[in-house]
Formats: sequence, C-alpha cells, structure tokens
Amino acid sequence: MKRTIKKAAVIGSGIMGSAIAAHFANIGVEVLLLDIVPRELTEAEQKKGLTLQDKAVRNRIVNEHLANSLKSKPSPIYHQKFASRITTGNTEDDMAKLADVDWIIEVVVERLDIKQKVFEQVEKYRKPGTLITSNTSGIPIHFMSEGRSEDFQKHFCGTHFFNPPRYLKLFEIIPGPKTSPEVLDFLNNYGEQFLGKTSVVAKDTPAFIGNRIGIYGIMSLFHQVKEMGLTIEEVDKLTGPVIGRPKSATFRTVDVVGLDTLVHVANGIYENCPDDEVHELFKLPGFIDTMMQNKWLGSKTGQGFYKKVDKDILSLDLDKMEYRAAKKASFATLELTKTIDKPINRFKVLITGTDKAGEFYRKNFAGMFAYVSNRIPEITDDLYKIDDAMKAGFGWENGPFEIWDAVGVEKGIELIKANGAEPAAWVNEMLASGNKSFYTVKDGVKYYYDIASKSQKKIPGQDAFIILDNIRESKKIWSNSDAIIQDLGDGIINLEFQSKMNTIGGGVLQGINKAIDLAEKEYNGLVIGNQAANFSVGANIGMIFMMAVEQEYDELNMAIKMFQDTMMRVRYSSIPVVVAPHGMTLGGGCEMSMHADKVVAAAETYIGLVEFGVGVIPGGGGSKELTLRASDLWHKDDVELNVLREYFLTIATAKVSTSAYEAYDLGILQKGKDVIVVNKDRQIAEAKKHAKLLAEAGYTAPIRRKDVKVLGKQSLGMFLVGTDSMEAGHYISEHDKKIANKLAYVMAGGDLSEATLVSEQYLLDLEREAFLSLTGERKTLERIQFMLTKGKPLRN
Repeated sequence: MKRTIKKAAVIGSGIMGSAIAAHFANIGVEVLLLDIVPRELTEAEQKKGLTLQDKAVRNRIVNEHLANSLKSKPSPIYHQKFASRITTGNTEDDMAKLADVDWIIEVVVERLDIKQKVFEQVEKYRKPGTLITSNTSGIPIHFMSEGRSEDFQKHFCGTHFFNPPRYLKLFEIIPGPKTSPEVLDFLNNYGEQFLGKTSVVAKDTPAFIGNRIGIYGIMSLFHQVKEMGLTIEEVDKLTGPVIGRPKSATFRTVDVVGLDTLVHVANGIYENCPDDEVHELFKLPGFIDTMMQNKWLGSKTGQGFYKKVDKDILSLDLDKMEYRAAKKASFATLELTKTIDKPINRFKVLITGTDKAGEFYRKNFAGMFAYVSNRIPEITDDLYKIDDAMKAGFGWENGPFEIWDAVGVEKGIELIKANGAEPAAWVNEMLASGNKSFYTVKDGVKYYYDIASKSQKKIPGQDAFIILDNIRESKKIWSNSDAIIQDLGDGIINLEFQSKMNTIGGGVLQGINKAIDLAEKEYNGLVIGNQAANFSVGANIGMIFMMAVEQEYDELNMAIKMFQDTMMRVRYSSIPVVVAPHGMTLGGGCEMSMHADKVVAAAETYIGLVEFGVGVIPGGGGSKELTLRASDLWHKDDVELNVLREYFLTIATAKVSTSAYEAYDLGILQKGKDVIVVNKDRQIAEAKKHAKLLAEAGYTAPIRRKDVKVLGKQSLGMFLVGTDSMEAGHYISEHDKKIANKLAYVMAGGDLSEATLVSEQYLLDLEREAFLSLTGERKTLERIQFMLTKGKPLRN
C-alpha cells in the first residue's frame, strides 16, 4: 500500500509535543497541534472580559507552549516561517479534525490511564488506516491499545523521539501485539528518508533500547564516582570528547536533561526489570535522593551537579553535598591519546593506563560490554541496533560493540572477567565459530555478527548511503596527510578533508586541485564532502598568523592567491563540482560551497563568512562572490544599494545560519540551484547523484565573468558614513571600522566615479589586497592569536 504523510496531528503541546510538531513542519508537513482547554482564566483574560467560550482562551495552553518552544535555543525549527505550517487547537473543539490527518502522534503525560482516555477519544474520529503512535519513553505499548478496534491496533505502535527531536537522530519504533508489518516498514523508512532519523525497531521492553543502555551507563557512573573517589569534573573529563561523547559528557548532560527525567526512567527500569543481572545498580544512590529532595534538578531549577553563580561555575561535592569552585581535571592516561585524532583509535590506549583514569576505563568498559551482551535477545535480536541507538540517541561517536571491537573481543572478555562478571554465552560462541569481531567491512559494505545464524550478515538499509569509513581505503585513488580522494563509482570521485577540524591549508588545497585534475582527465564529476562532525571551520589561521608575524608577506600573498585560484577552479573546471557542507561550515568552507556548481547541504549546516572575528575580510572569494550575487539580483529601477548593504552586513556582522534553510536568506545558498537533505547519512549519496545528473546533462564549464556591476563611490560613501556612525555610537571599535571600510572598498569595486562592469579577477585582487593589508595590523594579529588560544573571537 502506498502511503504518504501530508498532514499530521500531535496531541500534547508540552516541550516534546511542540518540538515534534516543529520537526514535522521542518520537512514540509502540515501539522495540527492540540492540547487541553485551560480550566481557569488568567487575570489579564478576566480584565478583558474574556470567557472560556473564547477560542483564543481555549487554545491558550497550546499557543503558549508552541510560542515558548519556537523561542527556545537551540531552536526546534529550521526557519521561523515554517511555523506557519502548524495549526493549533484543543481537544474539546478540534478532535473532529483528526479525520483529515494521515498520522496521529500522542505526546501527553506519561500516565497509562490518561493515554488510554486520549486513544478512546481518538478512535471516535480517526479514519480507518490512519497511523496512530505514542511517543512514550517507557510505558509498555501492549497496554495502551487494549480495548481498541482491530484497525486501530493494526495501525498503532510506539514511536519514541529523543529530545530535542530536531537534533537527536534516534527514532525508536516499538510494535504492539497486532501492529502490521507494513506499518513498521513504512515508519522505519519514513523516519530515515523524511525525518532524517536513524530508525531502530525495538522490542516492547522497559525503556526500549536507547534509554535501557544509556540509563545503565549513567547509573553505573553514579555508583562508580563514589566508589572510586572521583569528582564530577573528573568523570565529565573522562566521559566527554576524549571517548567520542558530547562535550556535556555525563553530569552536565543530566543537568540539561533534568535529574527528575533520568530518575523517572531509572525507577521504571528498577521496578519493571527484576531479572536484570545488575538490578540493584538502578537503585538511586543517596546523593541522588538528596538532590531530588532539594530540587537540584539541573538547568530547569538553576542548579544540579553544576551551579552558575554570577560568571563562575560551581560544582557539587558529592561527599559534603555542597557547591565549591570547579576544579580542573587531568590524567596522565589522557595525555597519551593527544596525538590520536579519532576516538575509536584511543580505546586500546585508554584501557592500558596505570592511573585512576585507566582503572576507570577498564571498569567502565567491562561493565558496559557485559551489560550490552546480556541484553540480546531481551531488547533486540541484532547487536547493531544497540550501537545505532547509542550513537543516534546519546551522541556517542561509537557504539558499545564498536568500542569492544576496537579493544579486541578477547581483550573485552578479559576485562569483563577481571571485573567479576561474564559476557553472554553467544559472545564465546561467536569466537568459537571463527568470527573474531562483531563487525566486518567487505567491498564498502558493513556486516554484523548475526547470533541466530552464527554468521556475518549485511546491515540492512545501506543501499541509500555511501559511508566513507567503509570505502576510505578500498576505493582510495590518492591521498596526502590532509586529504584523500575516493572513487564513488559511476564516474564520480569524492574529496574528503582529513586535517584537524577539516581546516583548509596547503594540503587540502593540493587535494582539491589534484581531485579536479583527476576528474577532468578520467572521471565525470567531483564531490567535495566528508562525514566528520563539521565540514570545515575554515582556513588554517595558524599558518596565516605565523606568516604575518614573520612578515612573510610575499609568501602570504601567494598563499591567499592559491586559495582564490583554487576556489575559481572549483567554479570553472570542465567537470561539475558538488560541495556537501554540514555542521560548522565557516570562512573558507563557506567560500568553497559558494563556488560549487551545486551545493547539497545537510539541513543542520551552520554556514557563514566569519573572517571579521579574526580581524580580516573573506579572502578566498567570499567578498567577491557576495558582490557578484548582489549584482545578479539587481533589476531595472531597483534601489541597488539595498541588496549590496544586506550582503555587506552579512559579512560585517559575521552572520552564521542556524540551519541550511536560513543560509538562503543570507545569500550563501541559492534557491533553485542548491538543495538540502534532512538525513546527513544520505548526503554523500545525494551529492553523487547530483554530480552524475549534471555530467549526464552535458556539463559545460561556465564562462568567466566580466560583467559584475559595482557602484563605486556611490556605495562606498554610503558604507563609510555607516561605519562612522556605528563607531560614533560605540557599536563597533576603531579596528572594526577599519576592517569594515576595507570590505566596503572591495564590495564597492573601489572608488570608481560611476557604476562600472568589472571582472571577477578585478574583485579578487581588491579582496586579496585588503586581506593582506589587514594581516599587517597589530590588532588583527591579536584577534587571530586569541582565536587560536581561546577558541573564540576577541573584540579589540
């Protein structure tokens, strides 16, 4: 049966319901968001003489919830205008509208009796065949649909979004006793293709997959911290980016999520999993009870494991239960991993540590390995689903079984036994069957160990993806220390950056030129894309700083020209070049995207020209490109200065989009040309598809532009008056004004007496000259140095 989702209904407009509604709006679905009718009037409503009969009053709760959600940071919505796709209503007036929707999602309070009442109401109005799902984090699915019709039960299941739904990719699908396989297949595919999720079908067990494993991990740390005499700062240091976890690590994450939320799920596991081999571990330690009684729940109550007082961050001493100044944590074992870029390659080193950190990792991984092995087949039959759930729901770079493979399966068993436990029997059976690892990669495809057949099976769903980790070596054509070129097949190659933070220096520029050379001679098209956390944070400013400090201006001029020339090769090569930005795409990464034949951007792309933050203007073609784009937008009788001023401000205020959709507004992405994909995992495959289409359409290199209209003194005068007034009003510093005036000179095309058509190269030369002159300024060097040492901009 072909099924499409044109309209969805979300019942329950709290934090989660509003955010789910916003994410459906993100992907173009019309949403009906419903909640209960207020039981009493506010003072303001009474003064206005309103009554509960007024529709605005009856919808107040849902409207307030949605408005608060849309104002929150980070935002649940890609672009504020998408909020118009959401219609609000209430459960007394608007339930009949459920007859018009294709999917109804219940997101009310986590109480079975209330959910059952909602479903009773829903059944009166939903048309047969409509999907109905519950966003529950732990209530058994089979209880919810009891007493409902056959059609309801056939189309009903759990769909557990993780909070916040826009950013966390895990989408657990939990079938009820009578859920149709067709419904499960549809939801699995819809989650991946349209919602941009990692869909995982879970069994109907307490806390499902993600929270069962994730809460185990947090609860084990709650007990370990006291047993090992660790501080919360030390645990956060050990469980953060060094092992591929979010910066918030453990205790900061609990503060953000809310201690009460975690306790609710932990209590649910403790009460409903009496046969869990570590059942007592889910019992709350004393310090958690104290924090709950004191309402030290985290960010929502102003204090949890951490507390902000003025500008200082205090941390909780778990022995004294008092806040104290945060202490910096350091361990010798962590120092051993500083030269190892990828977390997956650090685990072997971390477990060999002879200090407290090494002991912590051995104990921690031993417990986790044993626990996940024993959850199969209880929570899932397939080990890869546990890894998928932890990566997508908790932001882990590597799942438990991937980490176990990294240290070695036999070494993992040794750790488990040293910790006084045993792995599940199937792990030893796996080794006995000749399978020495949980995963293998063959011909660019990833396989997992299937317990039932005792063999390696292909992980399903990979056909829609190109996973660079799986083809990096087998499909490699060329590489240097900063870049690697792979053959994607069908005449398309890919250039992947491998420098630190994917910064663009000489090695990456060499890679781009080599990739274009190869593509022009032997292939049909080029993709520039990677699957790191961020596409690129821009040019290697450390290299620029060193050249400027040494006053090697000829070398610096050549380096800038090489950058510009490489961007122009991206634009004017004889083959199509598709750039695939995602995450942070700043400075030079943004400039590269702007020179592509097509951009295939992930929805979560934070892109902008941020060079002002380090005291320079965009020097790799970015200043030129926005000037050119302004020129292309002018029509007869337009006030031409308006568009140019907007683009000038985009650079001068270092604007960065909070999604790829906002990048259209900034003029960085172009409507009708560039495309956006919601699922980042599909991005390289989608970019390859567009490169192939451009090649097959008979690609012809564009003609170099000599018709860029610049306004000369007319626009330069406007910009200079503006920067004068901004400085006079103390909105910008004297150095800000100097940088802005340099940019103004470039975007005006110099001080030409009248509007003139110029070439791109003319603008590039102005841009390079301005960039170079700014690197000779002491205050610019201070800004660059501050960014290099502190990781944030200096305003001087």
